[in-house]
Amino acid sequence: MRTRGWISGRSARFAGTRRATAVLLAAVFVSVGAGCDLIEGSDSSASSKEGEAGRRVERKAANPPPGLPAAFTSGQRLDWSACPPPSEAQGSGDAPGEGWECATMKVPLDYRRPGRDTIDVAMIRQRATGPEERRIGSLLFNFGGPGQSGVVGLPRYADDYASLRERYDLVGFDPRGVGRTAPVSCGKESFEGSEACEKHSGRLLPYVGTSHTARDLDLMRYLLGDEKLHFFGVSYGTALGGVYAHLFPENVGRLVLEAPVDPTLDRQEEDLSQVRAVQRAFDRFTEHCADAYDDCPTGSDPAQAGRRVVALLDRLERAPAPTGGGEKLDGDLAARAIANYLDQGEAGRRPLAKALTEVMERGTGRKLMEEAYDHAPGSRTRAGAGAGGTASGGNGTSAYVAIICADSNVRPGSGRTEEMNDRIEAASPVFGRAWSGGVYLCYDWPFEGERATLDVSADGAAPVLVVANTGDPTTPYAGAERMARELGENVGVLLTAQDEGHGSYLYNRCVTEAVDTYLLDGTPPGDAAVCP
Repeated sequence: MRTRGWISGRSARFAGTRRATAVLLAAVFVSVGAGCDLIEGSDSSASSKEGEAGRRVERKAANPPPGLPAAFTSGQRLDWSACPPPSEAQGSGDAPGEGWECATMKVPLDYRRPGRDTIDVAMIRQRATGPEERRIGSLLFNFGGPGQSGVVGLPRYADDYASLRERYDLVGFDPRGVGRTAPVSCGKESFEGSEACEKHSGRLLPYVGTSHTARDLDLMRYLLGDEKLHFFGVSYGTALGGVYAHLFPENVGRLVLEAPVDPTLDRQEEDLSQVRAVQRAFDRFTEHCADAYDDCPTGSDPAQAGRRVVALLDRLERAPAPTGGGEKLDGDLAARAIANYLDQGEAGRRPLAKALTEVMERGTGRKLMEEAYDHAPGSRTRAGAGAGGTASGGNGTSAYVAIICADSNVRPGSGRTEEMNDRIEAASPVFGRAWSGGVYLCYDWPFEGERATLDVSADGAAPVLVVANTGDPTTPYAGAERMARELGENVGVLLTAQDEGHGSYLYNRCVTEAVDTYLLDGTPPGDAAVCP
């Protein structure tokens, strides 16, 4: 997920958190060690499962990542075994059910000095169900964030990809700084700011950025036995996929970048772009509400709807509404909840109308609170994905901030920060105030970030499929056009869905068929293809 301000994932169409401010409210701290140790060889062991799948011989690739000691490549095998329950840093819960197996992959903490400290990357997979001779390889997923555990997320969402499982092993992982992979922590009980991040995880902070995780992906590809990387990234996951394509264009297999981020904008410019997009989505909702519902809570005049909701948010800021739980709904939480409903596209419109009616007429905010922390890039809520989401559980907040600040070198002075704060508030009457706090993220971060914008140029790579909705309120459509262009001529292939919401795979039949055809047959749609 990149969310409003970078975070996203596949549950509201995926569970996660919404932006810096939201994340700071939702964080749960867990004190977990960094997991750095000396390189040790991994024992290989066959799966304990019975039957043909359990006896499958793992493939071997012939193109290891360059520059790594043999201990990481030829000297390392993935030891797959039964998965443990999620750790506290992953958000706790039950172990995944039958058919899932887990492993850890040893990687350098610093790829420039690969002979020094290492970390363990947590992985999970479900093997392909079809015959071995038809198996394409492994399909790796990143559902967004940053800060979401893929080890926890993939079992939740795997049924969404049943059409791919016959020919792919489905593989998830915890990126650096997240869950069981060298988890970052920034406080004892909640996110306590940059000083706490440096105190608890200072050794890790320079090495948790997207480019480091992309290098982990290439080692993962090799150890899984694939010559090429096959990857499905959603929202923030498209940043990871794009950076991988830039670093390893010759290893690009079939890459899907759904609901893509804009690689040409810096972090603060992206906040501004996002708040404009979510305001436009809200305006479309109020027009629909006035036309479709006799009891529309925002009224029959869309021109007045924004004023009514702004008045509601102001009232909630002065007197938060009860929710039936321990937390009350204030104006910022309500704004984020509205945005999360908008992420669900047309399917979220009637539920949003009911949630607004509840708080406007009855003075209770239960329905809005259920969505306040549930942000995702594939944003329609999946079965089993409850409020709270993956990015707001475990160490999701700390990881979110650490990865953003490792990626971005934007450290503006107070003058520019205040100017951007004013521009964001002015850009959206409904969402500007809630979104504006994100401009202060990384303001006093103790380490420099990598760059202002992403480099995703991937000349010579195989075609990469970029999928976007024209009405996406989290990753605006213009960013998808730029992502396809920046990947390079004959590389970025843009598939446009004339649809609302954040993400379209499964929700738009035309998109689903085009993506599946690309992943299963290797045939992308024609460039500039449009799905109604």
